[in-house]
Amino acid sequence: MQYRTPTCQLERANDGDSRQKSTPKLGTQCLHVAPAGQWISTTTGRTATDGHSWMTAVHWAADPKKKRYTATRTHGPRSMNVTTIVIAQELANLKVCRPGIAYLARKAKCSERTVEYHLGMLREAGLLAYRSKGGRVARGVDEASVYERIIPDAFDEALEIRTTGEGVQRRPVGIAESGRKLIGKLAKKAARKVRRPRRRTPVSGGARCTLMEGGTSGSSSTGRSIPPSETRLASGSTSHPTPKKATCGPRKLNKVGRRYQLAQELIANVPWLRRASVARISWIARHCADAGWTWREVQAAAEEHSPIDPADARRPSGLLAHRLKGVHLLYADPASRRLMVTAWEDSRAQEHFRHAGYDQAASPVAVTDTALEAMRTINAVLQPAAAAEDCTEHAEGPLCIETLTRAEVLEHRAFAAADPEYVTTMLLVLGDVDTRRLLTHRIVDQALTLLRLNAPTTANAF
Repeated sequence: MQYRTPTCQLERANDGDSRQKSTPKLGTQCLHVAPAGQWISTTTGRTATDGHSWMTAVHWAADPKKKRYTATRTHGPRSMNVTTIVIAQELANLKVCRPGIAYLARKAKCSERTVEYHLGMLREAGLLAYRSKGGRVARGVDEASVYERIIPDAFDEALEIRTTGEGVQRRPVGIAESGRKLIGKLAKKAARKVRRPRRRTPVSGGARCTLMEGGTSGSSSTGRSIPPSETRLASGSTSHPTPKKATCGPRKLNKVGRRYQLAQELIANVPWLRRASVARISWIARHCADAGWTWREVQAAAEEHSPIDPADARRPSGLLAHRLKGVHLLYADPASRRLMVTAWEDSRAQEHFRHAGYDQAASPVAVTDTALEAMRTINAVLQPAAAAEDCTEHAEGPLCIETLTRAEVLEHRAFAAADPEYVTTMLLVLGDVDTRRLLTHRIVDQALTLLRLNAPTTANAF
């Protein structure tokens, strides 16, 4: 509607816009910086010369009466509060503004998520700018962001501060008379240390059991003259509302505990596993432990086909892993495991090996008639030659190796290489030193190794 008098006409009435928004006045600026402008290279403000001057700008932006800043997010705090001031004070005291989230949460006594909210508000208000943005770096270490304390252009315009220079390196050189009173109030606020207020009401909402409160209830206990009944006391009540559960007795093992228990039983009872590690055996026998096997069943499965000598078990864990490969699938039910243990205990080879003893060393192999006959033949051939020469100083037995020719030495070595028992005969006749001089170390060690490996078979043959 048009008025006849121009003085009664509303401003901009001819443009057809009925909203009639008024022009924002000085001191009601709305602070908002887009994420692209929150870097030191893109910010429009100037860097603060010291922490005190930056705190004046923080108090100006966080004034609850003016509401110069409102968060654009839909969650978290909507405006700056005391927590924002406390976090800003910690940032102002840093020589290099590189704070950690955990450090600020510990100093401000709040959660890390709250610290992230308020740092985001300081950046969005133009009071902080990134120099470098932190994140996950090599080896999984979180690196903190490096900030620069910024005084926004809205602060200089509101207080009519004159600056010189260009970009973020601008410096104040003066202030108008209208802004001196406000800058003085902000300087006093920046000089005071702000603390978060304590919680006035207890967390539980009820009366606390302290000396100041006088007890656990809000009513006075002096008005009661009749004592409570004995049946209502905790010591005299037959049925307590929260009865205690008996915790005595052995604890129930979980899956890992059962594995370690089986491994300890195997190492304690199986002779060839006594040098093994409990952790390794528990991992190797994990499938058997999960299926409920006993240590006797594991030993029977490992020694089912052939017994194991502790002297030959140089790596017990590897030997057990080789013997137990797939046995938990072969003997899945307890009945099959019982039959397997019974067959293992009744086997003649295992019975002989068990009666002979695991720790008993292999007895020397008896000298056969063939070896003795061969030795007598050689002595009969060598006796005339030995009698012809004087070997009284060198002979140490019935056979003098110093008088042997090269052909005879090669004949002895051929006999020893063909028959390992011939070596044991020479050891009994000549001794270890002369036997090795005559037959060489290689032939003697090879023969002894073959005899040791064939010891159970030879013992069973007798």
